[in-house]
Amino acid sequence: MNIPYGLGYLTIMAPRNLLYVRSNYLFGSRCWMIRFSTEIIFKSVSFRLFGKKCDNADSEPLENEELLNNLLTMGVDVDMARKRQPGVFNRTDTNEQDLQTFLLSKGASKEVIASIISRYPRAMTRTPESLSNRWDLWRRIVTSDLEIVNILERSPESFFRSSDNLNLENNIKFLYSVGLTHKYLCRLLTNAPRTFSNSLNLNKQMVEFLQEVCLSLGHNGPTDFVRKIILKNPFILIQSTKRIKTNIEFLQSTFCLNNEELLSLICGPGAKILDLSSDCMRRNYRNIKEKLISLGCTAKEIRKFVLSYPDVIFLGEKKFNDKIDCLIEEKVNISQIIEHPRILDSSISTLKSRIKELVNIGYDLSTSNISLLSWSQKRYNAKLKKLYIEQNISLEN
Repeated sequence: MNIPYGLGYLTIMAPRNLLYVRSNYLFGSRCWMIRFSTEIIFKSVSFRLFGKKCDNADSEPLENEELLNNLLTMGVDVDMARKRQPGVFNRTDTNEQDLQTFLLSKGASKEVIASIISRYPRAMTRTPESLSNRWDLWRRIVTSDLEIVNILERSPESFFRSSDNLNLENNIKFLYSVGLTHKYLCRLLTNAPRTFSNSLNLNKQMVEFLQEVCLSLGHNGPTDFVRKIILKNPFILIQSTKRIKTNIEFLQSTFCLNNEELLSLICGPGAKILDLSSDCMRRNYRNIKEKLISLGCTAKEIRKFVLSYPDVIFLGEKKFNDKIDCLIEEKVNISQIIEHPRILDSSISTLKSRIKELVNIGYDLSTSNISLLSWSQKRYNAKLKKLYIEQNISLEN
């Protein structure tokens, strides 16, 4: 049955039909027809009110076709960029060509520019004026344009993450004010550039926290203390104060350190491990302890091992256990490992290849110095050459 009129007609007629159905309930066929038409009427009304799909509400915003074409011409990995920051592709106010022109003028290659945009497409939203101002601020610290280009190639987010140049300028002034020299700031910008994208308040909170730690441990040189920690660990300013506090408390309680020992540790060899999450630090240390106990080490030896080289806590369970097992299998004593923990810096493949070379020329690892297993390749090769000469002389005699 076709319904010839609109929704308004159906809405008015529906009550009348209902009344008619009630008053003529006993008249079989006629009542059936009215009941049937009433059912159709209400099904139609229900369908139109609640069943209609609004296509416009579910449609996705269209991507900027001109932007896509420009990026493809520039050699940008569009798929990577779209996955990282898809919202940029819906904007009509991007400055990809201005960005390319600006970076080319600073010595960046087209390949480097394409890589930067691929990994951090939001860089295209920065205006030429903002880019120029920010570059000038970075040049207060970094000595050449090429150095900045190298930082951008490694970490584009560090430069383009924020467009707040006033915050950057205030951070530079603040870090100078806490005793960091131009050399320190340059190292900070090179290794941990996100420090300068932090809000000024975040950096202030961390510096004030470190100064409080210093004073609470009885040291009266908080400025020097902060400078030493940042020099040892340039990433500390991008961590949370909660994480650093938890890790310091863990180190002090686990190794029963007095204030002086704790100070020496956290502004010296233990500064880097403060970056670890507290769970990771606890888990890795627990594994180190269990593994060394299984090899007959005492609590005193374990304490000495970790405190003499805290970076060992960076090693996860599998990596640490595999390296220890590799050395033990090659007849290196656990007591030697305790005395020379830095050998665990080397990869398993490096350990195996060097052990094989040394054994082949008669070097007895069980009684000789094993620290050469962690030496630089240049220094190790020089030592290996010397051992070869000594072996040849010995054979000739």
